Amino acid sequence: MNKNKNIFLNGLIDLAQSRLGSKVVYKTDEFFAPAKRIINPWPPIFKEGVFDKNGKWMDGWETRRKRSKGHDYLILKLGKPGKIHKVDIDTSYFSGNQPSKVSLEACFSKKKFPNKSSKWITILKKIPTKPNSHHYFNIKNKSVFTHVKLNIFPDGGVARLRIYGSMNIKKIFGKKTTNLTSVLNGATPIICNNEHFGRAENILAPGTGKNMGDGWETRRSRGKNFDWLIIKCANPGKINKIQIDTHHFKGNYPDKCSLQGAYIDKKISPKSIADRSKKWSFLLNKVKLYANRKHNFQNKLLKNKKINYIKINIFPDGGISRIRAFGKVD
Repeated sequence: MNKNKNIFLNGLIDLAQSRLGSKVVYKTDEFFAPAKRIINPWPPIFKEGVFDKNGKWMDGWETRRKRSKGHDYLILKLGKPGKIHKVDIDTSYFSGNQPSKVSLEACFSKKKFPNKSSKWITILKKIPTKPNSHHYFNIKNKSVFTHVKLNIFPDGGVARLRIYGSMNIKKIFGKKTTNLTSVLNGATPIICNNEHFGRAENILAPGTGKNMGDGWETRRSRGKNFDWLIIKCANPGKINKIQIDTHHFKGNYPDKCSLQGAYIDKKISPKSIADRSKKWSFLLNKVKLYANRKHNFQNKLLKNKKINYIKINIFPDGGISRIRAFGKVD
């Protein structure tokens, strides 16, 4: 077994990610770095010695030095309305140019841009920030929101804004074949044993991964280990086709993978789910994977029974861009 501490994802996804349709709809300034970078799904990077016409290239949102009263802010429209549980205000690589303090507000509006009647609610009071750091906070207000305002005092740069929560969507599938592991349909990551290089939730995203950072990638394991991730399906269903996509993963794709599944009809903790998963039935026995390729499995699927949880095991480690489990809602 892997000795690393398991990562409890608790069914939360990043509501701010651009892949869900989230957009920055307003910003007071973006002189040094465009605001849209703050919601890129991949981790920020640093380019040593790279400058553009306005100064040092930075992977995030950075405003000019303020020479008047007030502060800078941006407004983010979430791709899907949702409840916010946690946030991460990431100042990675911003050292000496990070904001002095930050705060967050949120509102619900049916319009692209909130109007004067929109009621903004403070969900994170003004707090100091540190250079080159993640700032994690739990959010107590569990109202459904459509927009988030990030205030930075008085100016500066933020690499990424992660808004972890649950989407408020209606699940209407009918009898058609559906991707039950798509985040757009309501699938969520529950728990994994490692996500060192790429976040587990990435493999549920729509479309093709843009790069290796837009996938789930684990650290290099040593010894007889394997890595795993458990996903809660959008709805219970019978799986008739699986696609494992290793797009962009060429020297770091898993050698093999297997899939297990189960139907759990009551609410239990992620730890209990992980413990039980060791005895789940196999949907797909261990199969060989290849670099930068879509692997489709249909005839090799073992049991066509109703499940609402899928566990993907990768041997011994590596990266996967997307998993797609097609089936009919049962």
